[in-house]
Amino acid sequence: MNTRFRRTAVTLAAAAVLPLALSACSDGGSDSAESADSPKASASAPASEEGMAGSGSTAGADEPFGPACSAVPQDGAGSFDGMAQDPVATAASNNPALSTLVSAVKKAGLVDTLNNAQDITVFAPTNDAFAKIPKATLDKVLNDKEQLTKILTYHVVGQQLTPKDLENGSFDTLEKSKLTTSGSGESYTVNDSAKVVCGNVKTANAHVYIIDTVLMPGA
Repeated sequence: MNTRFRRTAVTLAAAAVLPLALSACSDGGSDSAESADSPKASASAPASEEGMAGSGSTAGADEPFGPACSAVPQDGAGSFDGMAQDPVATAASNNPALSTLVSAVKKAGLVDTLNNAQDITVFAPTNDAFAKIPKATLDKVLNDKEQLTKILTYHVVGQQLTPKDLENGSFDTLEKSKLTTSGSGESYTVNDSAKVVCGNVKTANAHVYIIDTVLMPGA
């Protein structure tokens, strides 16, 4: 009985030690794998984030957006690539949808001012936006250089604004008062009235957001 008992005890002890040994080996292997894989995991995570930024936020943020963008010429000086080569007043003059704005800028004598400015944002009303203003009123404004300059410079912000900046913003204009922006994604509004119909258009010295309503500064 004593011999059997000792044999049984040894067997039980071995049985108890074996799982512990296996567990220790397993834990050691796990730590080893984790330490070996960790640099790879940490290296791959930024790569994944960089890929997401490259294909999503960064790339997307660099592209024009909005329903009116489809009307922009596919090539030539008035295309997105063409506009990116010229300063903003010149670039706008090559876009048929902005011809009224360009005429107003010329009447106000602001072509050189806009072309020579650096890192600005222009909220550019379309021809249809100007058409919302009664003709008599528009003609009067176009012939009042001081008032016209006030209105046009109210559409210019002295910094380049990304779509992200527009989500909930308040910005000083060259006219010396503020305008506000709101929205997200590809839907933005300026002063709760003008909608961005083609945004994030690049020119050589400005970001341009084409809008469907002329902005009016406060009295």
